[in-house]
Amino acid sequence: MHEYLRDNANLNPEKIAIIWYGREITYRELNDLSERFATFLSVSGVKKGDHVALFLTNSPQYFIAHYGIQKIGAVVGPCSPLFKEWELESQLNDMEAKVIVAADGLYDIVMKVQSKTQIEQVILTNYGDFLPTEPTLNVPAEIGKPKPFIPGVHDMISVIRDLESSVSSVDFNMKDIGLMVYTSGTTGQPKGALLSYENALFKTAAVAQSSKIGAEDVLLTVMPLYHIAGMLLGLNCPIYANASMVLLYRFDPLAVLQAIERYKCTWWYSVVPMNLAVMQVPNAGQYDISSLRTSRATSFGIILTQEISEAWAKFTVGCEIYEAAYGLSETHTADTFMPSTAVKWGTQGIPNYETVIRIIDPDTGKEMPVSEMGEIVITNPGVFRGYWNRPEATTQTLRDGWVYTGDMGWLDEDGYLIFSGRFKEMIKVSGYSVFPEEVEAMLIRHEAIAQVAVTGVPDAQKGEVVKAYVVLKPEQGTQISAQDIMDWAKQKMTTYKSPRYVEFRESLPATGAGKVLRRLL
Repeated sequence: MHEYLRDNANLNPEKIAIIWYGREITYRELNDLSERFATFLSVSGVKKGDHVALFLTNSPQYFIAHYGIQKIGAVVGPCSPLFKEWELESQLNDMEAKVIVAADGLYDIVMKVQSKTQIEQVILTNYGDFLPTEPTLNVPAEIGKPKPFIPGVHDMISVIRDLESSVSSVDFNMKDIGLMVYTSGTTGQPKGALLSYENALFKTAAVAQSSKIGAEDVLLTVMPLYHIAGMLLGLNCPIYANASMVLLYRFDPLAVLQAIERYKCTWWYSVVPMNLAVMQVPNAGQYDISSLRTSRATSFGIILTQEISEAWAKFTVGCEIYEAAYGLSETHTADTFMPSTAVKWGTQGIPNYETVIRIIDPDTGKEMPVSEMGEIVITNPGVFRGYWNRPEATTQTLRDGWVYTGDMGWLDEDGYLIFSGRFKEMIKVSGYSVFPEEVEAMLIRHEAIAQVAVTGVPDAQKGEVVKAYVVLKPEQGTQISAQDIMDWAKQKMTTYKSPRYVEFRESLPATGAGKVLRRLL
């Protein structure tokens, strides 16, 4: 994908690539900045195949770092900027990263974990570095904070300005790994899914074509770039298509309206609650958002219905909204798409280009008849190369080029996929993946907890929230409350992973071998 950035810079150097609250960054500038950053990494000793952690959210710096890392053949390792200390420590150690690029506002977390990891070099950046003097959109307060002086670390902008671009030639193979994204796989703790340049390019091209993203488009990029779906549609597709984008640090319904009106955005990928929030902005009707041509959304938290689509079409003066796709990290996501001329509500659409979806009996492996539920298995050129340092998990999930998703669903008579749930016990909170084992691993550190199990329970706003079943140590008695545990958890882990409910039990159901049976809770 970084070669598309170079080509765009050569062929259309003055075309706007990114608009960041009014600051316009051309393709020439974006490419030059990423080349300089690649040069810095190279002279700092980062080599092809090394893992570089990104602890950033949406910003021009994310693009600079992502493409700079890949230009020298190193591997991008996104880390959620919502991570608390122990979560970051765990992922950095698993990916064996020696370099981290982080927002300066997250440095306290980086500093606390650095000595417990292999991190040798810290590169910080301030989100305000690229803000214009007079922003044109509503700017979140947290990105306007003054830039702190932090000794002993590198400042991204300073090192970029101090170096001339001189990236050494790297011998690339399309099957080389360029990205490692963390996912649950089919079971257990998060694992690093290894994705190649070929995986990323194939899926980017497929989505750009099926979604009709072209050079004339102005995309609104709101979804998190560190998440595989946000990365595909917000970082890769615009560069592939030589399009322009308006980049937002985070979702703000007012800023969305301002951006669409001012910059005539034509294409927006969102989650359904975002669209509803935009329609509820006071005096929203005063904004001219008729430029919007395409809206695609994922049903996280709220299911996308025909009624919502019709309301959105009326609100935008003609832009209907359809389900975006079904996919997972192991396939670089977007394995289906919804054809705009043949929409089927309640489905995830039809297989994307070169994608084959089968529904099998998870016990026998036999293919299920049309409209009968089973496990979803997928193959296409986007299928990952395996999990980092997890050969057994790789063998379980990746078989003869097919990804066994652990998800339930069926194909109807027209080949549309209906996703009905997950075999695996991963919990989806507002679209974020929460792994029971990960939450349990933190909760068990509480001095009063003897045993704990975590499940997801339905929630009208978030889709699911976390519920913890706790067995207290005998000496605790009634000295600790459910609220005490929830308050403690909020200080120890990302908000969406923290239990919303805590139920005390005398014991937890388990097998003879002692494995807790969450399905019986």
